[in-house]
Amino acid sequence: MLRFKFWQQLGSFLTYSWKLILRHYQALLVLLIGVLLPLQIFAELADNVWEKEGLAWDMPILLWLREAASPELDRFAIILTKLGVYWGVFPVAIAIGLILLWQRRWRSLTYYSLTLIGSTFINVTVKLLAARDRPALWDSPAPEMDYSFPSGHAMSSMTFIVALIILLWGSRWQWPVTILGGLFTLAIGWTRLYLGVHYPSDIVAGWAVSIAWAVGVALLIKPYSLRTRTERHSTR
Repeated sequence: MLRFKFWQQLGSFLTYSWKLILRHYQALLVLLIGVLLPLQIFAELADNVWEKEGLAWDMPILLWLREAASPELDRFAIILTKLGVYWGVFPVAIAIGLILLWQRRWRSLTYYSLTLIGSTFINVTVKLLAARDRPALWDSPAPEMDYSFPSGHAMSSMTFIVALIILLWGSRWQWPVTILGGLFTLAIGWTRLYLGVHYPSDIVAGWAVSIAWAVGVALLIKPYSLRTRTERHSTR
């Protein structure tokens, strides 16, 4: 009798769990793909950097990109790389924040501000903890003096784009911003490698932790779930 009750209760538990999973499978997939997987990638890279072991693919990629170097490409990369923070992401992020403030989209503004500011703190903290020196394979035309891991430009551009995609999710701007934003983050990552101021692992780690942070904060604050009709109309 006790055995029968045990199996009956176990069956009820499994049935309930399965229904719960089906009901929230989208959120679970977002958690898995958007947070846990990027965090795993970041943790693996960070552990390697912490142990000072180096990554076999870092140097070959840098040297391969350097083969295409020219004075003209140097100037182009120097201009383009500035869009990753001060000339591009920073002023556009301020403008978007002011628009959200003007529209009184408090939840969206809270998410947006917390995500961007938090990403900066994460970058500074991890850089100090990892204390990874910059690559020194050649004299960079745009040298950097602080630590290398993870890339601040990669983090700022990726955090900005992912946060923007989340705010525009479900609107007509969702896919254009996703496509153009993806190309933008790739271009900024390329400039950091071409200029010789970051290892590829710095870029990948920056992208990974930025995605995990932006998606994780969105799962907590849910800036897309309580939009008013006015908010929805303004993004369409």
